[in-house]
Amino acid sequence: MSTLEQPPETLQKSLKQRHLTMIAIGGVIGAGLFVGSSALLHTSGPAAFVSYAITGVVIVLVMRMLGEMATTNPSTGSFAGYARKAFGGWAGFTTGWLYWFFWVVAVGAEAVIGGKLLQRWIDLPSWVMAVVLLLAMVATNLRSVRNFGEFEYWFAGIKVAAILLFLALGAAYVFGLWPSHSADFSNLTDHGGFTPNGWTVILSGVVVAVFSMVGPEIATIAAAESAEPEKAVAKATNSVIARIGFFYIGSVLLLAIIVPWTDVEVGQSPFVDALTHMGIPGGPDIMNAVVLVAVLSCLNSGLYTSSRMLFTLAHKGDAPQSIAKLDKHGVPRNSLLLATLVGFACIGLDYLSPDTVFAFLLNASGATILMVYLMIAMSQLKLRGLMTREEVAQLRLKMWLFPYLSILAAGGILAVLVSMFYVESSRSQISLSVGALIATLIAYRLRRRINPQSPLANNISAPAPGPITRPASK
Repeated sequence: MSTLEQPPETLQKSLKQRHLTMIAIGGVIGAGLFVGSSALLHTSGPAAFVSYAITGVVIVLVMRMLGEMATTNPSTGSFAGYARKAFGGWAGFTTGWLYWFFWVVAVGAEAVIGGKLLQRWIDLPSWVMAVVLLLAMVATNLRSVRNFGEFEYWFAGIKVAAILLFLALGAAYVFGLWPSHSADFSNLTDHGGFTPNGWTVILSGVVVAVFSMVGPEIATIAAAESAEPEKAVAKATNSVIARIGFFYIGSVLLLAIIVPWTDVEVGQSPFVDALTHMGIPGGPDIMNAVVLVAVLSCLNSGLYTSSRMLFTLAHKGDAPQSIAKLDKHGVPRNSLLLATLVGFACIGLDYLSPDTVFAFLLNASGATILMVYLMIAMSQLKLRGLMTREEVAQLRLKMWLFPYLSILAAGGILAVLVSMFYVESSRSQISLSVGALIATLIAYRLRRRINPQSPLANNISAPAPGPITRPASK
């Protein structure tokens, strides 16, 4: 696998190993687990954890493939670069812009959710608090990448602590180590059985589960701003594997045992229901605070990730060069501010038209992350196939059972994308996401016509752009 170009400018190398590990773990644990799990439990019953198990296998395989490529060529915007190297300029262009689109819409959506969560304690319009949350996270990202890493480290730490505490208390409850409660697993088979609505619903539940686990790939982007990127990526990638099984499968299984699936309401955190069943006072307030932390974590990560991906696109000639300029803190300020503007626009659209324009944006970005994951898998298959036996032997992190598991992962993602057309609740998401893909491909063709002399526009390796000047420190 030949070395990908590194941008000539120097981003801050201030992220530490602990930051990268927690970024990867925190990316897996989000509001999708704390609240989104209600949808699967409501439709799939006790077997909902099987959907998470299947999804977890796919995510782990994708992370392993990405880890193999990232330890070999760590760079900001990593997988867009790998797609470009494997399949040409069109692949890097579409992968980068689709990923950016997913995260800038997520920034607005998370800010909106955070504002509504705060209404539980603060009597203000949700849009006002959404703006405040967004500005707060922008401020942390503008200061330095170290600030982003520290905030994400503590956000992830709180989420992990909350899950570990729930696992400990939940296990004590179901195994009869709880005051005035004996061991009871009847909820796994009562109320219609283990699979009350059949196995088809469980397989279609993978569509829901996959969006809950989005985020661990951010660690491979952030690794380019760490002192030892190869080592950081390898450890962060390996850390995701055990955590997915432990946090997701373990907690959802406990939820299914503690709470009758017929009592779960979609949109209401089943963790609140579990705490209520266990007799823990203040359950709703506790979980509201935990979900708010998860939202802030996603908002923080979304701003960072979208700004770095746009920064990389600008360096490849796929976005205006002015976006790639660094400020005195080594932060791509213009990239970050553009993501912020889109976030503000999303908050405004939610206020003015929550059921039309804003819903359209959310649905249009829904399946784009799966398309990015599919491109990661295809890129690894292509690039690994081009390597010599000696190069393979020198890999620090290798995909297991190549090419069989790589093909299995790519096939699994493709199967989920196709199945979305047959699941009524996700049909609009996949249709609009395909529309976003087509629009991106058209934009790439237009870019080639406007600038036909660009080496990147013609899928030719381009020389590294000249150095970008930084403003002098005041």
